[in-house]
Amino acid sequence: MASSRNLVFLSFFLFLTISQAQAKAFQPKALLLHVTKDSSLLQYTTQIKQRTPLVPIKLTIDVGGRFMWVDCEKGYVSSSYRPVPCDSKICKISRSGACLVVCPAPPGPGCNNNTCYHLIYNPLTDTVNSGVMASDAVLVQSTDGRSAGPAVSVPGLFFACGTHSLLKGLSSGAKGIAGLGRSLVSLPSLFASAFKFQRIFAMCLSSSSQSNGVIIFGDGPYEFQFKKEVSSSLMYTPLILNPKATAGKYSEDPSTDFFIRLTSIKINGQAVQLNDSLLNIDTEGNGGTKISTVNPYTMMERSIFKAVLKVFKEKTKGLTRVASVKPFEYCISSKNLGSTRLGPPVPTIDLGLHDESVSWRIFGMNSMVQVKDDVLCLGFVDGGLNPRTSVVIGGHQLEDNLLQFDLAKRRLGFTSSLLFMQTTCANFNFTSSV
Repeated sequence: MASSRNLVFLSFFLFLTISQAQAKAFQPKALLLHVTKDSSLLQYTTQIKQRTPLVPIKLTIDVGGRFMWVDCEKGYVSSSYRPVPCDSKICKISRSGACLVVCPAPPGPGCNNNTCYHLIYNPLTDTVNSGVMASDAVLVQSTDGRSAGPAVSVPGLFFACGTHSLLKGLSSGAKGIAGLGRSLVSLPSLFASAFKFQRIFAMCLSSSSQSNGVIIFGDGPYEFQFKKEVSSSLMYTPLILNPKATAGKYSEDPSTDFFIRLTSIKINGQAVQLNDSLLNIDTEGNGGTKISTVNPYTMMERSIFKAVLKVFKEKTKGLTRVASVKPFEYCISSKNLGSTRLGPPVPTIDLGLHDESVSWRIFGMNSMVQVKDDVLCLGFVDGGLNPRTSVVIGGHQLEDNLLQFDLAKRRLGFTSSLLFMQTTCANFNFTSSV
């Protein structure tokens, strides 16, 4: 009897050992983050489990951010925290350019001698403060592109330690920013390096604050309920490198924002007269078109905005105009307007890209904003004269569109509205398949 018990125990121990070895050997093909819309501040947030012991960290998403940064000044406790030395390879790759030789405060998270130094940027308040690079344990969910998989760990994911004051303007409870930008230390690059998959990520922002959107690090498929595999619907346009920084204190480093080549705008097929020079990026990094999760609505340089507004008014002259509602300039009554599965029945806006055959079509759901029960406004704002970037495609225009950022092939894939395919960004299956 005792021998039988020992055999059962040994079998269970062997099974447990093999299972643990298999778990350690599990190599995800992609990773998954939930994305929540903060409807009060019009930000998009996610959550990452970091530190030892693990703590859920809420972060505001900046698709063009250089790296992930968190507040290390208040409440940061972790046994797996490690500062990044000045002479390390990752410090050089991060384009630090400086070293914190002696920290004047007691040693701890965010303050160690001989540490890789960075300027850390909050794009919501356009403020910069000093910080240092570090690494710590992170746990994130895997995916096969169809549903959630087992959680996987990164023992030492690099990030930047910021100050508590930098949290001003972020979504309530946020402890920093998840930077997804065009750099070797952004989350897409670090996750790709840790798990040996391609430097690709897809972003799908939900239009509802009640339902999560999704970010998938790694290649497709991208399947949404109900069996809607949308990667075959992607159209592609090159990602353009802006040779100068476009965030915070401008530097000689290239921008980490994602720029695309906008060549034309058409409204219900009618071309908008534009100053083509504004659509190009000059030698100082001014002009061009970028994608942003920080700007809630598309911002356009004044002459571009006025030209778009002029044609849009002409195409909607049969509708009842009402008083404007800030920050919007053109608003209409939605009484008796009706609706379609693609939103209000208003003129389509086509963003012509690098080739005549490639355009990003914006339907009513993404062009109009419901500001009151019976009032709709055109969701584009005047960016004034001489903005750093001529056109910034904002969050509202990105919602329920799947975007694939391929850093290796330097291209952007986009679907236009998923509503056209009878699904939404909120329809990803977050239920675990294991």
